[in-house]
Amino acid sequence: MSVYGADGKSVGKVEVPGFFESPVRTDLIRRAVVALHSGGFQPQGRDPMAGKRTTAESLGVGHGMSRVPRVKGERYPRGGQAGFSVGTVKGRLTFPPTSAKLSTKKINKKELKLAMRSAVAATSSKELVKARGHKIAEDFDLPLVVSDDTEKITTSSDAEKILKNLGVWEDVERASKRKARSGKGSMRGRPFKHPVSALLVVAKRQGAEKAFRNFTGVKVVDVLSLNVSDLAPGTHAGRLTIWTQSALKGLDSRLGGS
Repeated sequence: MSVYGADGKSVGKVEVPGFFESPVRTDLIRRAVVALHSGGFQPQGRDPMAGKRTTAESLGVGHGMSRVPRVKGERYPRGGQAGFSVGTVKGRLTFPPTSAKLSTKKINKKELKLAMRSAVAATSSKELVKARGHKIAEDFDLPLVVSDDTEKITTSSDAEKILKNLGVWEDVERASKRKARSGKGSMRGRPFKHPVSALLVVAKRQGAEKAFRNFTGVKVVDVLSLNVSDLAPGTHAGRLTIWTQSALKGLDSRLGGS
C-alpha cells in the first residue's frame, strides 16, 4: 500500500495488517456502537409516591356514584373529586418509568474486538466509503496511509494543504454545510445537523489535533483511544479514515492477536 507525504505524492510502500481484509459485520458494528453509547444514557424515573400524596379514599358502594377514591372534604375544588387512582386528575401513572431500569447495553470482549476489525476493514472499501456520502479522489488507494510527519502539524493552514493534496478537501467542504433536520427525527432546538468528514488516526498526539479541529466534521484520535464509534458514526461503517504509518503499527499490535 502506498504511503503519501504532505504533498500528496507517494513516498514509499507499507504492508497493511491482514485484518483490513476481514469481512464487514454490520450487525456487530451496530451492537458495539450502541453498547458504547449506552453508557451515556441518563436514567430517568418517577417519584414512587407521585400521585399518592392525597387523602382520597373510596366511599364504597351504596352512594349512587362510582367507587373511585375521592378526596376528603367539602371545599371546592378538590373536595369529593376523584384522585389517587389511574386516570384521575393528579392521580398516579399506570406504569411509570423507574430509575432502576438497566439501560446500559453489554457486549462480549471478543465480539467487540471482531466489531473493531470489521469497522477497520470497512475503511478500506471505496464502495462503503462512498455509500456513507464521502467524496474521495479516485487516484488514491484505500486505506489512505500518510507519513508520520502529519502528526507534527500544528497549524490549520498546513492541515488544509495536506487535505487538499490527499483529495479529501471536497469532503470537508461537504461536511461544513449545515443540513436541516426533517421528519419525525427532528428535535426541538436542534434544527441543523453536521455530517462527519475525515478521521485522522495518529500514534501520539503531537499537535495534529489542534491543527485539524477547526474543520467541521474532521476528528483526530490516537490509536489507543480509537473505538468503533469513531470508525462507524451512527452505526454506519465506512468512514473516510487517514492512517499514519505509526498508527498502523500500533493498530496491528492492538488487534493483531486472536
